[in-house]
Amino acid sequence: MSAPTANPHKSWSDFEPTFTELENRPVDAANLEAWLADWSKAQAEVEDLYSRLNVATTVDTTDAAAEDALTHFLDEVFEPYALALHKLKDRLVELNPTQPDLMVTVRNMRADAEAFCEANLELQTEENKLGMEYDKVIGAQTVEWDGEEITLSRLSQQYQSPDRAVRQRAYEAEMGRRLADRDTLNSLWAKFLTNRRQQAKNAGFGDNFGDLQWKRMHRFDYSPADCRAFHAAIEERVVPAMERVLERRRSKLGLDTLRPWDSSAPAPGETPLRPFNTDDELINPCLAIFDQVDPVLGDNYRTMVNEGLLDLGNRKGKAPGGYCTSFALSRRPFIFMNAVGLHGDVQTLLHEAGHAFHVFESASLPYTMQMETGSEVAEVASMSMELLAAPYLEKSKGGYYTAEEAKRARIEHLEKCILFWPYMSVVDAFQLWVYENPDAALDAKNCDAEWTKLWHRFMKGVDYSGLDEIVATGWHRKLHIFQVPFYYIEYGLAQLGAMQVWNNSLSDEKAAVAAYRKALSLGGTVSISEFFRTAGGKFAFDSATVGQVIDLIERTIAELS
Repeated sequence: MSAPTANPHKSWSDFEPTFTELENRPVDAANLEAWLADWSKAQAEVEDLYSRLNVATTVDTTDAAAEDALTHFLDEVFEPYALALHKLKDRLVELNPTQPDLMVTVRNMRADAEAFCEANLELQTEENKLGMEYDKVIGAQTVEWDGEEITLSRLSQQYQSPDRAVRQRAYEAEMGRRLADRDTLNSLWAKFLTNRRQQAKNAGFGDNFGDLQWKRMHRFDYSPADCRAFHAAIEERVVPAMERVLERRRSKLGLDTLRPWDSSAPAPGETPLRPFNTDDELINPCLAIFDQVDPVLGDNYRTMVNEGLLDLGNRKGKAPGGYCTSFALSRRPFIFMNAVGLHGDVQTLLHEAGHAFHVFESASLPYTMQMETGSEVAEVASMSMELLAAPYLEKSKGGYYTAEEAKRARIEHLEKCILFWPYMSVVDAFQLWVYENPDAALDAKNCDAEWTKLWHRFMKGVDYSGLDEIVATGWHRKLHIFQVPFYYIEYGLAQLGAMQVWNNSLSDEKAAVAAYRKALSLGGTVSISEFFRTAGGKFAFDSATVGQVIDLIERTIAELS
């Protein structure tokens, strides 16, 4: 792991002279590029430190020194840095450069200026610390299983047991442990929401944090109305497909009704997919897979292995989930995971590797700020890689599985793509409701009720009878709702784009991968719509486009079956 820093306790005084000089330097067309280059380097130094400190606290949530270093950064550097960056952005907006590769960057900075409020810097620091509290609560959740204390991630292996009683026991153990933190998370939620409402008021957005966050997230290509249109398209075209997937599972299992602990169960006679036991057994096959997708991507991944830029195995004390971040000075990615030996871990590594390839492809852009992209773009990079790598999962091609296992793995992935869109709709619709009804959302009971309503609207095919409290508190288990407000629709939109990249690869793989890499190389220099076009797709929300993709997925599942 390549995360430690030489001096994790740097203060603003270590950076301030450079930013002051940049703010005061006379700039015109003749020296604009040199000024931007110096700004880029100064920004990279701060952001590299922040990334490494964040990584250190997630790889070990019990590391008091790492937490202290990140807290020091948030207390001593975050606010003055944000203010200094705001001043530089204002200067660039005033200069209004006309270079095509800066147009989107300047547009985004103009939005940042409109959303900026110095009074919010302290609140954003507080919000980041609340996010650390959420990680600590979730990271501490363990259960006793057969006499051993294990993480909930490791417990998830039991959901692939052929013994239904074991699966149900695991589910009840997990949910019992999660419900034990219900009051703690409700209290934490009230702090998050109060903080965000105040940020909206301070920035001149009244009580509407949604409008503030929309501007911060640079959502110029779509609106909340488009999100709701997307939800409706998913309800119309995807939810019936989800019910077909789950009905096939119920039938294969020979059950009268499919319960939540049955969703990942193997069919009779099937052995659960166990693609690896050690980190090396997860890491090494991807070398062969990526080499076959594209030799340059293979070399990128090899660099990550050689430079120790992977921390993949699950262990007690790690923060939940998985991510890919980047270190701005070296322009290198870093992948964090909680792998426990499941096929889902292979998919996660392929997904995060797509993000990593985005970092590599855009690393040649001249300025740090040009590498910043919206998640609608970033997630196309990751989700496309899951699909482009799928044909190479067989051991005969260097992958993880026999031919039959590879078919099962691909079917499982495609079925999960179908199942994801309705869940995404629940999360996104819930967040729209929260910030349009902030008074109601302060009461966790109202959040429980709204989540339950949305769950039953979109999540069809599984019997949750008798599990009302577990359903109602589902929003507790989605970290995006707590830590990254409004971040989730991006996954659904990006998956639609990734499916179009995959569809193109079925007729001309080499051209599709070339278009994919070209789009990644653009970084944040183009709009979302233009990125999708470059990658070979279209940015859409309509039922017809969703339906075409669902037809492709279901047709492919039928062929693999």
